[in-house]
Amino acid sequence: MAQHMNETTNPARPAIEVGVVMRREPVTGPMSRWQRWRWVLADVVPQQDLPPLPPKVHAGEAVALEPAEGEASAGTSHWLFPRLPVTLYRDDAEGYYLNLESPSPCFWVMWRLAEEGGEEALPEPQVVTLSYHDAGRWLDAQERVDQVPAPGPVVEWLAAFVQAHYVPEPKRRKRPDSFQPLTDRFGNPASISTGKTRGRPEGERGE
Repeated sequence: MAQHMNETTNPARPAIEVGVVMRREPVTGPMSRWQRWRWVLADVVPQQDLPPLPPKVHAGEAVALEPAEGEASAGTSHWLFPRLPVTLYRDDAEGYYLNLESPSPCFWVMWRLAEEGGEEALPEPQVVTLSYHDAGRWLDAQERVDQVPAPGPVVEWLAAFVQAHYVPEPKRRKRPDSFQPLTDRFGNPASISTGKTRGRPEGERGE
């Protein structure tokens, strides 16, 4: 599996390289008055499954892809950002486990638009992860985060890492009900007296 995925040789932080494919598509409807184009995450592909790249292309550098049939006339285009690392960390094994437990394990990509270029500005993928926790932190920070399903070999690679490093936290033992403090109907501490009542209740008549 490691050879098939082109995994790095560092067992503490295994990693693979992927290419992020972003799609630019025209905006339709009333929103087109303010925004002509929008970018969406189209795919994340293991680097070894991509076609050969032009020479001297650096990691994360945008590469325009040949348009598929009908894309050019529709105004849609795809751009590839290759050789981005996806690294696994032992201290985030729970985040990978939660991803595997989802109905469709996925890649998450945090990306931003280039500050220059106006309407023609290209997206800039920042980080690719398989961690549920990473994605949650980025969303909390108001970052752009999109997801796509991870292919089978990547899911198997991730599952092997989780099996080796994920240790579920032990469940805390529930306190038995018999040891719970007693309270009255107002939530105040209640007490129980086992002593016998002295004297006769008020109003009781003797024989």
